[in-house]
Amino acid sequence: MTERTTLLLTGHGSRNREGNEEIEKFAAQWRTRHPDWRIEVCFIEHAEILVAEGLDRAAQNADRVVLIPFILNAAGHVKMELPAAVEAARQRHPGVHFVVTRHLGMGREVFEVLQKQLDRLMQALDVPDPHTTGVILLGRGSSDAGANGELARMARWIFEENDHELVDLAFTGVTWPRLETVVQRQVKLGMTQICVVPVYLFTGVLIERIKAQVERLREQYPQIAFALGTHFGFEPGIFKTLDQRVDLGELSGG
Repeated sequence: MTERTTLLLTGHGSRNREGNEEIEKFAAQWRTRHPDWRIEVCFIEHAEILVAEGLDRAAQNADRVVLIPFILNAAGHVKMELPAAVEAARQRHPGVHFVVTRHLGMGREVFEVLQKQLDRLMQALDVPDPHTTGVILLGRGSSDAGANGELARMARWIFEENDHELVDLAFTGVTWPRLETVVQRQVKLGMTQICVVPVYLFTGVLIERIKAQVERLREQYPQIAFALGTHFGFEPGIFKTLDQRVDLGELSGG
């Protein structure tokens, strides 16, 4: 790690204060893993410290700032807003070198986290038969086709690595299909059990909404056994992926 380097962990931000607090807790745990690293936190929206202020704080007493988009999907925030904010920070702090790493993304480490969650959900079912158990990966949803495509890749990997006959995508907003529609389809195709795997790092308004949706689905389909996963931001694989982002940020030179 370069001396006088600040790592700026940048989350999306949630209207649910608990979600933002979890990112702060994640950063605290990351610091314990790397006590010689200076790690700061900011958010794109719905939080006290937003990106511009976070960049200014990170630049204080630093030669280099490495901004790490702590976001699974690269949509407008990652592709446009963060680069614009960093360019403005360069103008405010001409003596500081700013680096932006790739967003967290959905690579093999995230796939392994999702696979472990699916394994746990299957073990919780009374009849853990993949041939009668559908899987639904449930993401935030984006107007950016590339961001949705990252989730589609996860679904394909889950399908190839398991024996489930149905592995589908659903989204909580912006794009389609929605969870209720996919559940209806899987029930029509003969699934008697459904594992819903949220693809979310931390809790928030949407996680609470998902819980309520699944409760309604249990009432609507009493003959179906539902198993619901949860957010996974504190899994060891997430820390490992961020460590890799830091290495790349340090080596890229900007």
